[in-house]
Amino acid sequence: MAPSSSPDLVAGIDLATQEVRVSCADATGHVVSRGCAPLPAPKRPRPGWSQTDARVWWPAAVTALREATDALGPAAGTIRAVAVAATSGTVLVVDGDGHPLGPALLYDDQRATDQATLAAEAGRERWAALGWRPGSTSGLAKWGWLLAHPDVAERARSAWHASDVLVAALTGERPPTDWSNALKSGYDPGRREWALEATAAVGIADALLAEVRPPGSPAGVVTADAAAATGLPRDCQVRLGMTDGCAGQVAAGADRPGRFVTVIGTTMVVKGAAGDPTHDPSGAVYSHRHPAGWWLPGGASNTGGAAVAAASPGADLADLDCRAAAAGPASCVTYPLLGAGERFPFVAPDATGLWLGRPTGEVDHHRATLEGVAFVERLAYAHLSDLGAPALGAIRSAGRGGRSRVWAQVRASVLGRPVLVIEGADTALGACTLAAAGTLHADLVAAGDAMVADGEEVFPTHSEADALEESFARFTVALSERGWVGPRLGQAASVRP
Repeated sequence: MAPSSSPDLVAGIDLATQEVRVSCADATGHVVSRGCAPLPAPKRPRPGWSQTDARVWWPAAVTALREATDALGPAAGTIRAVAVAATSGTVLVVDGDGHPLGPALLYDDQRATDQATLAAEAGRERWAALGWRPGSTSGLAKWGWLLAHPDVAERARSAWHASDVLVAALTGERPPTDWSNALKSGYDPGRREWALEATAAVGIADALLAEVRPPGSPAGVVTADAAAATGLPRDCQVRLGMTDGCAGQVAAGADRPGRFVTVIGTTMVVKGAAGDPTHDPSGAVYSHRHPAGWWLPGGASNTGGAAVAAASPGADLADLDCRAAAAGPASCVTYPLLGAGERFPFVAPDATGLWLGRPTGEVDHHRATLEGVAFVERLAYAHLSDLGAPALGAIRSAGRGGRSRVWAQVRASVLGRPVLVIEGADTALGACTLAAAGTLHADLVAAGDAMVADGEEVFPTHSEADALEESFARFTVALSERGWVGPRLGQAASVRP
């Protein structure tokens, strides 16, 4: 995509699990500078717990923003707007000064099982209409768990998502939140209201809940202090973002009915667009809402890029990819789940990783892990199709892991359809697109039309189809025997498109 002749730029911030990434882009989506800063590894003090210190987010964002704006030189003054995307379901509670009252509970934290049960029961009719229900990893349940501690509840003034922390630091004000992040925290995007019957059931006072606006809406402007720290222009607009999965979806152009994308970062997110919300009694699939009015069904698995990195710590993954491509299908089968519990395409709090057979060496281990994530991806698309939200055409691919051509080839062969690799389609660019909505472009639809790259199709390797089908069958049988996958999903997944 050629650079724009317009001098105006936007900035997008991706508050991820392991680092903060920043991209600055023009009106065509051409990225002109980047910045990055590491974050401490999450702490997991007990099984099912996953938390971090939210106080490190803003300093890391400052470092990443400063790197990106310094690289621009005087052109940094042309940044019109900035938006923040962050992991879905990462929440915290803050006092009146915006200081965290305890740890931020991350997307995969499962400690709030009691609160999830209370919230699910209190809002049963509403959740049935939405086709979703809160689980233990939902922001709604986790806010309830944090507020169950009297010392926290007494001092709490706001219940925030991870992105709200950075929006507050940029604007110097208590921020509104976007309805993408708020979905799993008890916001009803159909009625456009908080599910107060459910929030009350888990002890969340109404006053703690933010005003909710559509993604891409104005949230304020950058203060003088934030401008001095980051290099952003003073009074630069701050626009509301979306969850990381939805932002990656926007960057890949999978935000029109029938289009779907797999975003492979630390985890694997499958998202697409449909005319109506998708109803999933299991709670694995949920539907965000696009500002244009259609719905964005999908879910996030706990498998993904982190599983591949963990399988070969310190290795050159690009080299392993090449060797795995030459070696062909793995001799064994794995469900590469690092911790306990799965949330998509099936809900199984007791799920754990497994191996059927043992790898013959490093390359076989790597190839089996690539295939294992692809098997989960195939189950995901089968589940969505069974619920009435089929993916049409090629599967778009985004995120760091989604850019691997070898992995895309494996996934295409497992899925039985082309994978369209969208170069540069990551969460930070999606945040840029959201920042451009209403600033460089009329709205989010226009911004997507102008800023999404064309992509490169990767096709299945038909000579590998039989071996992969056999491994996939072993995979689904193993999950079924453990009670994690029911016969309906297994049957749906057995049919290739």
